[in-house]
Amino acid sequence: QVQLVEFGGGLVQAGGSLRLSCAASGSISSINIMGWYRQAPGKQRELVAAITSGGTTNYADSVKGRFTISRDNAINTVYLQMNSLKPEDTAVYYCNADLFTYSTGYLEFWGQGTLVTVSS
Repeated sequence: QVQLVEFGGGLVQAGGSLRLSCAASGSISSINIMGWYRQAPGKQRELVAAITSGGTTNYADSVKGRFTISRDNAINTVYLQMNSLKPEDTAVYYCNADLFTYSTGYLEFWGQGTLVTVSS
């Protein structure tokens, strides 16, 4: 059974930093894309950043220059370093992985979410 477990959310003042991490576990053969999404109250879930197994990254315009996504393929973990945080970054952040298992083939998995609150 595959699980994505996130760590690192919390309360921070505007201008501060947080680092999120997400570890994938289970009978995983390979992971293609890993990413972070977020959902603020009353809004749709949106992509924040994504990274391929080869290290190619993609960012939402709203976080470019402030957030950095990285991953450690050896331990199936993805990170999101968030700097210069703004109140509008407040949301539940979800880890996402497009991965392959021999029992399911390629499927998309989600973590349970971690709350990031940025105070002004």
